[in-house]
Amino acid sequence: MVRIKICGITNLEDALLAAELGAHALGFIFYPKSPRKVVPDTARQIIVQLPPFVLTVGVFVDEELAAVRDLAAGVGLDWIQLHGSEPPDYCLSLERRVIKAFRVRDESSLSEMEKYRNSVQALLLDAYKPGQVGGTGETFNWDLARQAQHYGPIILAGGLTPDNVAQAIRTARPQAVDVGSGVEAGPGKKDPEKLRKFFEALREFRCI
Repeated sequence: MVRIKICGITNLEDALLAAELGAHALGFIFYPKSPRKVVPDTARQIIVQLPPFVLTVGVFVDEELAAVRDLAAGVGLDWIQLHGSEPPDYCLSLERRVIKAFRVRDESSLSEMEKYRNSVQALLLDAYKPGQVGGTGETFNWDLARQAQHYGPIILAGGLTPDNVAQAIRTARPQAVDVGSGVEAGPGKKDPEKLRKFFEALREFRCI
């Protein structure tokens, strides 16, 4: 069974539709430079209205440790997702389950994951694009994601859409997939039809 995370949630309408369609987790971006950023008060108001079985993930980039811990507690986050250069001891200090993101350029990108084997619960693999941390809308070599299974549970991201997600799963065999821009009408606003088609494309992988 492949789990599904919908990232870049900024409003209640998108959150409830994703939950209704079967999302296992929703991502809220707290990185100020992201076009999909959400303020903590808005995230909190959305989270309290979610069904109890939907996990919430906060996305941060090189944020102060204390700020992340305080925001996670105040908003009610289940997981923390880190997209910067946060070291393993930072991850361990968060006192929450952690996803560490890696921008994959080639095989050399995989060696960095070894350091995080005992400090995070999952590895998110995204496409490398200079100067951009996530939300690239671009894919990468999915065979590398399959190789990365050696280092821990894999969440596949990077340019996933309703048209390519099935092939991506067959190639990479991840434990979960993460989509943001691939189901959007514009930054921060999901396209209901694209969202439905994404879940439809995943139907065969959602059966236990």
